[in-house]
Amino acid sequence: MPSLPPPGPDRRLATLALAVCLLAVAAAVVSFVEGSFVGIVWILLAGVSSNMAWFYVRKAKLERARRATASD
Repeated sequence: MPSLPPPGPDRRLATLALAVCLLAVAAAVVSFVEGSFVGIVWILLAGVSSNMAWFYVRKAKLERARRATASD
């Protein structure tokens, strides 16, 4: 069973949220290396975006399972 949802809005939103998460982590690392504590904000943004990605992947899996049981 694939870990990503099938093509559609949920997959697109999950992919974009994951990209934002990765960029926020990179920005946090750069910020901390430069000695700025603004990296804390980037860490918080990474947490929110990773939760969004997890939510959309889980939502698509539950929807797929619901459709499978409804068709049986």
